[in-house]
Amino acid sequence: MPRRSTSSRTGNPSGGPSGSRTGGSPEPRNRTPQPLPRRRRSFGDFVKALLAFVALAVLLVGVPYALALTIGWPFPDGTPSLDWLQEEITVNTFLGVLGVIVWIAWAQFTACVLVEIKAALSGVGMPGRVPGAGPSQLLARQLVAALLLVGATAASLTPGLSQLGHSYDDNQRGTVASAQATPGGSLSGIFAQQQEQAATTAAALGQQAADAASHAEVGGPSVKAGDTKYYRIQPPEGRHHDSLWEIAERHLGDGRRYGEIYQLNKDRVQPDGSRLSEASLIRPGWIMQMPGDARGGDLVDMSSTATPDAGSTVSPQVAQQINTYAQTGDHAQGTGGGQQGGTASLDTNTTRISIPKQQSPTATPAVHHEQPGQHAAAETVTSAESSDAGFSFGLPEALVGAPLLAAGLLGALGRRRRQALWQSALGAVGGRRGMEPPTPTGAAADAQDALLIGADPEGVRLLDRSLRGLAASLAGESRPLPTVYAAWLSNGDLHLQLAQPAGKPPAPWQLGQDQTFWLLSRTDAERYEDVDTAAPYPGLVSLGTMDDSRLLLNLESVPGIVSLSGSESDRAAVFASVAAELATNGWSDRMTITLVGFGQDLTPLAPNRLRHLDDIEALVETMEAETRQRRGALGAAGHDSVLTGRTGPAQHTRWAPHLVLLAAEPSADDAVKLAELAADASRLGIGYLVGTDSGDLPGAAWEMEITSEGKLLAPLLGLELDAQTLPVAQQRAIVELFVDADPEHAPDGPAPTPPFLVDISEQGRPAVYARLVGPYEIIGLDTPDGERSPLQHEALALLLLHREGVHPRVLASALWPRGVTDDVREALLDRLRVWLGTDPDGTPRLATDANGRLTLAKSVVSDLDVLRSLYHEGTQGRGADSRVVRGRLLTDALALVRGPLLADRPEGRYGWLSHEIIDAQLPLLVADIGLALSEFHLVKNRAERAIEALDAALNSAPGDERLWHELLRATHTTGDTDKLQQVAADLIRRSGARGLPPRTEALLDELLPTWRDGTAAVG
Repeated sequence: MPRRSTSSRTGNPSGGPSGSRTGGSPEPRNRTPQPLPRRRRSFGDFVKALLAFVALAVLLVGVPYALALTIGWPFPDGTPSLDWLQEEITVNTFLGVLGVIVWIAWAQFTACVLVEIKAALSGVGMPGRVPGAGPSQLLARQLVAALLLVGATAASLTPGLSQLGHSYDDNQRGTVASAQATPGGSLSGIFAQQQEQAATTAAALGQQAADAASHAEVGGPSVKAGDTKYYRIQPPEGRHHDSLWEIAERHLGDGRRYGEIYQLNKDRVQPDGSRLSEASLIRPGWIMQMPGDARGGDLVDMSSTATPDAGSTVSPQVAQQINTYAQTGDHAQGTGGGQQGGTASLDTNTTRISIPKQQSPTATPAVHHEQPGQHAAAETVTSAESSDAGFSFGLPEALVGAPLLAAGLLGALGRRRRQALWQSALGAVGGRRGMEPPTPTGAAADAQDALLIGADPEGVRLLDRSLRGLAASLAGESRPLPTVYAAWLSNGDLHLQLAQPAGKPPAPWQLGQDQTFWLLSRTDAERYEDVDTAAPYPGLVSLGTMDDSRLLLNLESVPGIVSLSGSESDRAAVFASVAAELATNGWSDRMTITLVGFGQDLTPLAPNRLRHLDDIEALVETMEAETRQRRGALGAAGHDSVLTGRTGPAQHTRWAPHLVLLAAEPSADDAVKLAELAADASRLGIGYLVGTDSGDLPGAAWEMEITSEGKLLAPLLGLELDAQTLPVAQQRAIVELFVDADPEHAPDGPAPTPPFLVDISEQGRPAVYARLVGPYEIIGLDTPDGERSPLQHEALALLLLHREGVHPRVLASALWPRGVTDDVREALLDRLRVWLGTDPDGTPRLATDANGRLTLAKSVVSDLDVLRSLYHEGTQGRGADSRVVRGRLLTDALALVRGPLLADRPEGRYGWLSHEIIDAQLPLLVADIGLALSEFHLVKNRAERAIEALDAALNSAPGDERLWHELLRATHTTGDTDKLQQVAADLIRRSGARGLPPRTEALLDELLPTWRDGTAAVG
């Protein structure tokens, strides 16, 4: 896993400037700074603006005036009557109809102009679409743009229209607005602070103009600050606002250094009397002190000679403002020469998606982290420099360091293997097929080991219960679900970051660091139990880690598109990770994930969730239809969003999310179409993650970049994460595991040989014999002394269930789910070797194979090994040709079954069994033995002996339908109707509320036509 940086981060952990048009995707540090073009207004611009004003005046005022004079008002003079339909059609009738059409066209154009003016002046939100006004709205947009190109300066002298009706509340400084993002715009469409910025920018400009007019001449000397340089925030050009990120990119060569500028100017009084308190809230006319290595023609160098840099001229009024500003704050002396390439840490008040504050300043040891395998993943960092890229201790580190993804994949793989077992059992003829799943080899084996090490099923369970419990509590209080943008898993605690304050959370949730954080401690989460409610936030998906905190972004709630830039291979690894986790996570119910431009090979992970489309055209067509359908369904149901629908009576059947992952960069036209679809997507439960080469995507609400070093950067969100990825090699290995486990992929032919067979003759008596089927007992070894005895027993059980070998770190992860150090693990292995001892020839009974996996000698055997060997030998070995041998071997095998696997295991241990399929294999194996032995006795008409064998098998496999069918047939051959009726009654009682399967009912109808009446009497 990529090393976490312990130094100050280059990305702002607390937020970033949000005025950037492109989102400020950072470039490499050796990139030559490219100044943002600042086009000065020419005489031609004024001419265009004048012509646009004249055209608008003619169209908006002249046209209705001319129509009123020549044709008249479009409204009738009196009440319409049916006599109008019988009047003769004349030329005046046609003129009247034509006049009404022109009036309608004028009204539509006027609406377009008003919509465009509102969008242009507010600076936020996608311009509304006037129905049927494509060409008219395009003309209105061009005229308004031409007028405002010059009018931006004049408009700055008076408060903007967007200021009316807006107020600002300091308590909501960290919240996010629900406004939609504008195609080609920036985060101004997301965050509430941006609405306040748009409302106050015009007022700030007016104050600056008033200050400039009040200064007749410059007074006071220039500040003698050595090489101190200053920058004056520029007014917006069109709809583009200046930002600290772009200023740092132009003048410091790296946008990520904007934190230095923020620290130099934080809380200093600006010329308009306000202060810089958030890195994203800067206003035109403000002064910014710059680090000493800043370069560029827009800077003002207030040296001892008071001579500006070449190429930069300022008015006396501006020079006076800079001179006054330099006298303020603690930064006036000695701070102009910041270290080049350095990064300053920012206050938490600048956050957008911020890291939750810890409850205690005391650092929690890694061994106590909430994620099993997390400590092991952290340990691999120390050896990462000496290992191959992407691997650690020989296993794929991308999977080891992704506990939630690994848990989801491991759970889905287990379900797939169990499904294959049951399907094979139900379809078996003449014996069991596919009892043993194929043993992975090569890269697939390494991937499986990495999943076992990294998986955190307990963390997934707690996350799922916590979210559902929150939804149930809110529903009980008749409160809607709040919009959640992100979740942080930090030192065992769950922090939900809300889009906006939603009041006091229901107990045991608490308010976090501010009104937009809801916090649930791990202790409180463990008290939650399963509740019958829909998953409230199924769109949460892991993106990476920052300072031991794991970020899950709610793709479903983003008000617009999430764009991802970077190289194609790096983007593909992020997309694959997101797709795999969404497809297999344990905190969602139903979901549709559409993959475009990648992922065709990923569909075996979850065929019911993942679908692949060939091109963007098909995607746009599909999503247009679904968007219309969801809007209509929401309206018909009376819900304003899918969140309110999930807490209603139809929560389990509707409002499943649809997440679109588009790896291929769309064309300009397709990008606009996607932006229009995404504008209302968060309300409809649809999310878009789109890849881009340029980093400039219309409608992108949140912009991220994946670097070649494995960093996921979102500077305007204040994020620099160690990205969670799934590289191509690991994708193929994971897919191979799922394909091999597919029930349809199971090979035909005879049942495969078990991976480990023992000598069942008297000469094959083992040196160490462990009884696992039933209570755990060990014969041939002394019981270890001390408190470590249970740990050694558990380790031996794990090794016995995996005769193919166990990676040492897989063993450690199973025994210590929250992590363990290398010395503790090695100490356990040493004790195991001493405990197990050596064979008479000196061979150690615990060895390490060529792949580094721990293996047991053949002299160490379990009853499960014997059970498999007896059944295999009785059905496919010597017993296949000898009836006497077959009967003896099957009888011996059934006698070994003393109960469920590890029946007396202590509570809280052996949690790794949840990853295994032995709990499904053992009942099926016992059922196969019982069926084979029953058949053996029924051939000789020994029905009572057959019934005894079936009853014994049912004690370990009570839910196996095949055993019940054979028991009914065997009982029927005895001719005892009462006993048959009693078996039917037992079967019905076991079936419970589900009722009997159709095939069982059909068999009862054949063997006991009166079973329904008789069952009631017996009951």
